[in-house]
Amino acid sequence: MRGTIGGVQRMSADVARRIALGAQGFTDLRPAAATRRHLQRVLSRVQLLQIDSVNVAVRAHYMPLFSRLGSYEPSLLDEAAWTHSVRKPRLLVETWAHEASLVPVADWPLFHSGAKKRGWWQNYQTILERSPQLVDEVLAAVKELGPIGAGALEKALMGDRGRAKGPWWDWSEVKRICEVLFGVGVLTTGTRRSFERLYDLTERVIPPDVLAQRWTADSGARELVLRSAVALGVATEPDLRDYYRLDPRRSQAAVASLVEDGVLEPVAVEGWKATGYRHVEAKAPRRVVGRALLCPFDPLIWERARTERIFGFRYRIEIYVPEPRRVHGYYVFPFLLDGALVARVDIKADRAAGVLRVQSAWAEEGADRPRVAVELAAELRHMADWLGLEDVLVVQKGDLAAELIAAVLTG
Repeated sequence: MRGTIGGVQRMSADVARRIALGAQGFTDLRPAAATRRHLQRVLSRVQLLQIDSVNVAVRAHYMPLFSRLGSYEPSLLDEAAWTHSVRKPRLLVETWAHEASLVPVADWPLFHSGAKKRGWWQNYQTILERSPQLVDEVLAAVKELGPIGAGALEKALMGDRGRAKGPWWDWSEVKRICEVLFGVGVLTTGTRRSFERLYDLTERVIPPDVLAQRWTADSGARELVLRSAVALGVATEPDLRDYYRLDPRRSQAAVASLVEDGVLEPVAVEGWKATGYRHVEAKAPRRVVGRALLCPFDPLIWERARTERIFGFRYRIEIYVPEPRRVHGYYVFPFLLDGALVARVDIKADRAAGVLRVQSAWAEEGADRPRVAVELAAELRHMADWLGLEDVLVVQKGDLAAELIAAVLTG
C-alpha cells in the first residue's frame, strides 16, 4: 500500500500482481507427489475448473492443476469429479459457473439460486412449451437408464425414427433437452466416458443435505462474489462478476454489501482505471518464484482485460481465427516465470509420434531471453513427461524459437 487517495488506499501495480498470483496458488510449493489433499488445496484457491472440449495438448480442466502442482495423476481429478464411494466421496460436480465447470459439490446450490443470468430458464420454458411429452420421456429414461449419454438416450427413445435435429449446433432434440435440463439443474453429469457426458438425475448425484440448501438470488450472488474475491485477491467489480458470470445488478449490490461489512476494501491500483477491491485476508507475497505453463482457460488469465491490466500481456485465443490471420498460433500457452508472463508457445501433443510439438515460440518485450528459453525448455520437458510423451520438438517459428530449440537440445 502507498497512502490514500480521497480516503481510498493506494496500491502499486506490483503489489496487485503479487496478491493475484498468491490468491491463485502460484506461491504454494509444488509437492513431490501430489495427493487428493493437494488437489483440494488448489480448489480452495481457484474455486472451480473450466471444462472445454478442445484437446490439442490436454483438456482444459486438467491443466490448471499441473500449472500449480506439477506432475500429478489425472485419475486424482477423475475420481474427485466423476466417482463416489464412502471412502472417497465425490468432491466436484459439473454445472455452469464461469462456463461449463467443475465446482465443489457443496457449492452446487449457489449456481441455481438465480444469482446468474437466467438464459437457461428461458430455454427451459421454450422446450416445455415445444416438446412437453419428450421432456417427460427424457426424464423417465434417465431415471431408468442413467447415467446415460445423449446418443444412447436418443436411441432408447427414438428407436428407428432416427435423429430429430434441433437448432443448436446440429444437436438432436434429445441432446438439446438434456443440455437445458442440465442448465437448470434437473440433470447433472453422473460420470464421463471418453469425455462424453453421461446424464443422471441431480438427486442421485448431489447429497440430500446439499440439495436442501436454499439461497436467494441476492444471497447467492453475495456468496459467489465473495468466492471470486478469494480466488482473485484484488479485482475490479467486472472481474469479480466475470469469474462466475453473474448478473451485473446483483454483482454490484453484492460488492457494495461486502464493502459495507468490511470484507472487501476499495483500493486505487496503479494503472487501473476502475476501483479495485481487495479481500481483507488477501496477502501480498514478498516475492513470486517458479514457472508454469498456462492453458487458455486457466482462471489466472481467462479474463483477457484483467490479464493485460495486471501483467501487461495482451492475450487472445486464436482457435477460431483463420490460420493466415493468426498472430501467435492455434492453441497458445502463456509462460509464467517468477511472477511475470514472459513468453508464449503454441503447443500440441502429438500422441502418435510421442512428442510435444512447439509450433511457435515468442518472447515478451524486455524478457531475459536466454534464461526464459532455458526455463521454458525445462517446463516443456516436464509437461511432456506428465503427458507420457518422449520428447519436445520445437518448430523454427517465432522470435524465441531458435533459443528455445538450443535450450531443448542441450537440456
